[in-house]
Amino acid sequence: MKLSQIFREDTRYKALFLSILMSAIGYGLYKGVIDNYLAEVVGMGEMGRGVAEFFREVPGLLLVLITAICYRFTAERMYRMGMIIMVLGMTLQAVISPSKVLVIMAIFFYSTGEHIQLGMRSTLPLEYSKPGCGGQSLGHQGAIYQIGNLAGYAAVITVIALLGKSGFSAGAGGTDSRLFRPIFIASALFMLFAMIVSLRLTGNSKRNTGGSRFHFDRKFHKYYMLEVFYGARKQVFFTFGPYVLILFYGADAGVISILFAISAVSCFLVSPLVGKLIDRVGYKPVMIGDTLILVIVCFFYGFAHHLFSMHTAFIVCCVNYVLDSVLSLASMASNVYVQDISDSREEMRQTISTGISVNHLITVLIALLGGWIWKTLGIETLFILSAVLGLCNSAYAATIKTGQYCK
Repeated sequence: MKLSQIFREDTRYKALFLSILMSAIGYGLYKGVIDNYLAEVVGMGEMGRGVAEFFREVPGLLLVLITAICYRFTAERMYRMGMIIMVLGMTLQAVISPSKVLVIMAIFFYSTGEHIQLGMRSTLPLEYSKPGCGGQSLGHQGAIYQIGNLAGYAAVITVIALLGKSGFSAGAGGTDSRLFRPIFIASALFMLFAMIVSLRLTGNSKRNTGGSRFHFDRKFHKYYMLEVFYGARKQVFFTFGPYVLILFYGADAGVISILFAISAVSCFLVSPLVGKLIDRVGYKPVMIGDTLILVIVCFFYGFAHHLFSMHTAFIVCCVNYVLDSVLSLASMASNVYVQDISDSREEMRQTISTGISVNHLITVLIALLGGWIWKTLGIETLFILSAVLGLCNSAYAATIKTGQYCK
C-alpha cells in the first residue's frame, strides 16, 4: 500500500519521516560503538553497565512528569524539543573525557531527549494516518527508522575497517578511544540535521487545552500492564544482549556493528509486514505470538554455551539477537490497541506517553538487578527471567479485545 493511501494529505508526514531517518542514522552510529566504548575504553563491567543503563532509563520514568509540565505543547513541538536535547547530549558525549561519571551524565542527557522524542515518534504517525491504518503507519515508520540505523551501522563498520588498516585496534579490550570520538561527532551532526528538518512540522496535532498529560484511565489498565511486561523483557536484551557477546564471547566493535546492521535489515524488511499483519488479523494474535517465540530465543541465548562449542554458541546467540530485534517490532501492536480504544487523538497521545513511563518503572529495576543477576547467578538465570516475563506478557495479552482493521 502506498504512503498516500495510509497517511492524510494535510499532514507533514514526509518531513517527519525524513527527520526520523536522519536521527536514526545518528543513532546507528552511536549504538554501533557505545557498548564497546563502555566496555573497552570506559572500563565498565557487568555491574557498571547496569548502573549506566539505570541512568539511561531514568528519563523514561520521568517522562510522565516532563510531558505533564509541557501538556500544552503539540506533539510536533514535543518531538522538536526531544531532538534538540538529543543533539546536545550527543555533542556532550563527543567532547568529554571517557570517565565513568561524565559518560553516564552524557548518556542521561541524551536519553532524556530520546525518550521525549520516542513517544512522539509513535503518536505522530498514528495521528497522521487514515482511520484503521495505524498498524501500517507504525510499520512504515519502523522501516524508515531501521534503514537509518542500517546506514549508521554500515558507516561504523567502514570506519573501523579503514582505521584498523591505519593502526587502530578494534579488538576486545584494546580499542583506541580516538576511534570513537569522530563517530560521536558524526552522530551529533546527523541529529542536528534531523532537528532542523523537524522545524517543518508546524503543528497539525491538536493542543491539550483541557488538562495535563497525566492519563491513568481504568480502560487502559491492560495496556499499562503489557508495557510493564514488555519493558522488563526488552531491557534484558537491549542492555545485556550485546554485552554478553562482548564480555562473554569477546566480540569487537566491528562484529557488533555487523550484527546490528543485520538486525536493521531484518527489521526494515519485516516492520511493514508486521504493521500490515496487525491491521489484518488484529493486535491480540501478534502480541501473543511474539512472546511465545521469545521463550525459545531466551533459552538459546542463555544456554547455547552449554549445548555447543563457544564458536557455534556465539553464532547461535547472534542469530537469536537478530530474532529478538524482529520480535520487538510486535510492540507496535500495543500502540494500535491504544488507538483503537481511545476516544480522541489527544487521549491516545497522553496514554502512550504515560505508558512509556509505566514501562520504565520496571526497566530501571531490571537495569540494576540484571547486572547483579548475571554476575552472581549467571547469564542462564538472566535469560530465564526474560522468558518468564515474556510468558506473562502473552497470558495477559490473551485477555484483551480486538478492534477495527484497515481494509
